[in-house]
Amino acid sequence: MSETRSETDVVIVGGGPAGLAAAIAARLRGFDVILADAARPPVDKACGEGLMPEGVAALRELGVRIPAHHSAAFHGIRFLDNDCAVEGRFDAVCGIGMRRTVLHRALVQRAQQAGVALCWGTPVRWLSAREVRIGDQGVRARWIIGADGQNSRVRRCAGLEKAWRSRPRVGLRTHLQVAPWTDLVEVYWHQLGQAYVTPVASDEICVALVGGRAAPLRMTDVPRLFPALGDRLKDAQPADSSKGAATVSTRLRRVVSGSIALIGDASGSVDAITGEGLSVALRQAIALGDALAQGDLRRYQRAHRRIMRMPQMMARLLLLLDGRERLRRSTLGVLAAHPRLFSRLLAAHVGAASPAAVLIDLATVTGRTLLNAAMARPE
Repeated sequence: MSETRSETDVVIVGGGPAGLAAAIAARLRGFDVILADAARPPVDKACGEGLMPEGVAALRELGVRIPAHHSAAFHGIRFLDNDCAVEGRFDAVCGIGMRRTVLHRALVQRAQQAGVALCWGTPVRWLSAREVRIGDQGVRARWIIGADGQNSRVRRCAGLEKAWRSRPRVGLRTHLQVAPWTDLVEVYWHQLGQAYVTPVASDEICVALVGGRAAPLRMTDVPRLFPALGDRLKDAQPADSSKGAATVSTRLRRVVSGSIALIGDASGSVDAITGEGLSVALRQAIALGDALAQGDLRRYQRAHRRIMRMPQMMARLLLLLDGRERLRRSTLGVLAAHPRLFSRLLAAHVGAASPAAVLIDLATVTGRTLLNAAMARPE
């Protein structure tokens, strides 16, 4: 532990994307930063591996570069449910698909360049409001940041407990050696769950399956549940073994307590159905860096609430469609008939359009649909 100082400005507990992004943001604002994690890089986790445009912008602001040959741009989202398909495209921006390990390596490299003291393979054994025991050494800090995931030890120690938790679901991720057939992220729907297809390289895709805990989805289920996708993948070869994880939405009353703040899944999460987990964490990191620069973590609390508002709302709306076939097919039918509406919803989802404007569009479409239905009734 010779690289660990006995006193620093910021200690970050957890070295996933959220913790590394927070470390970079704090260093860019001139603070001394120590990051500790019991794992060693690259740290992997099952996810859909798509970074939405606002997340791409946050990476750019942090100075993180993703190798072009280890990533793939995508320009929107397509929903598919049997014979119904609807898509929306981003306006003049794009998202990026990449393996989680590629993102982690890029963040580690940037953190090293920025001068973050990285303590890998070193568990945090104890902490208080102003001190953390990293391995066998105590370190005093002005601020302590919990980036240690959904089962955050920092959150428990700070008394920042969960206020709300959604029904948990289970996800499975695998990589397949096949060239992407579209520049969109595709989401296939079924009563039992969803299949997400994200291009992550010129010759590779990520397939993530998400469903209920009672009957978790497997890759062998794809041809039966998602036949169109099954046809696409019938000759594809796996590039690695599958990896699973639970996904859930959680919301906290507070993410700040004195000199302790939470970020990433430790601070609340959104179900994988939104595709926003990584982007949310990167945006939180920048907001946290700004609050540290102002010496006021209450600013971060307010920014965190703003950042989480839209993803949480979209998670609730999309989960309403999960397992409700009639509602889902009716909703997708309306969106297919009004493609502009889906693009506007997507723009609001990624922060490129005002939610109020989208609500006006939605009310207009709903009104027209109801009027047409009424006029079509026999007298």
